[in-house]
Amino acid sequence: MAANALRPETGNDGIPAARTGRAPDGAGRASRAAATRGDATRGDATRGDATRGDAGGSRAARARATDDRIVAAALQSFGTRGYEATSLDQLAAELGVTKQTILYHHSSKAELLDAVIDRASADLTDTFHRVLSGAGQGWDRVDALVRSVFRLAIRRPELLGLVREVSRLGAPASTRVATNLDPLVQRAQAFLVREMDAGRMRRSDPALLLVSAYSTVVGVATEVEVLRAVGIEPTLRTTVARRRELLAFLRAALVGSAT
Repeated sequence: MAANALRPETGNDGIPAARTGRAPDGAGRASRAAATRGDATRGDATRGDATRGDAGGSRAARARATDDRIVAAALQSFGTRGYEATSLDQLAAELGVTKQTILYHHSSKAELLDAVIDRASADLTDTFHRVLSGAGQGWDRVDALVRSVFRLAIRRPELLGLVREVSRLGAPASTRVATNLDPLVQRAQAFLVREMDAGRMRRSDPALLLVSAYSTVVGVATEVEVLRAVGIEPTLRTTVARRRELLAFLRAALVGSAT
């Protein structure tokens, strides 16, 4: 009896449980079942986290898409109808959202204007940088830039229209657009200086020359909107003719007697 009391407990396989570290079969099954339930619980929790993450990502994506639509619609309206002629109620109706939705993304009309200026500045900078990077030297680069302005006036009149509108509004809106476009302006001035130093352009004040050229090019290019405002629909032929005349004028003014 004493010997039996000292004998190690064995499982059904006859191997002492103390030596193998295995519990008897009943306890082992219970332990394995608990572990399985634990794994399932952890899996459910992981899937729940993933679902919540997907939902959060979807909400963020929808919010970004809505904001993008708001800014695009405001750019179109501010650049064509004017800032003061555009109301948030009107924008909301056109977008099919509530005014509060717009104010959720932009706390005021002035803040929305800032976002529109930033969007337009980025689009203009990207367009002109690509043109300047792909064009040649000297007059070829000026020619390419003027042509790109006319393309913008036809395809995206709201961009140049917004620049004109912001200039009319004055600070702080005009200051913001000037700051945003300053890197592009500096690059253009540096180009003019190089061309003058190389003798390919007439010597003059590069800053003043740039302002004059900008005013002339944008003014002529955006005549399209002025003509439309008085009920005259310009044709491609008249637009091309205006561009040709402008290029001839600029070439005579910039290159003329440079050499």
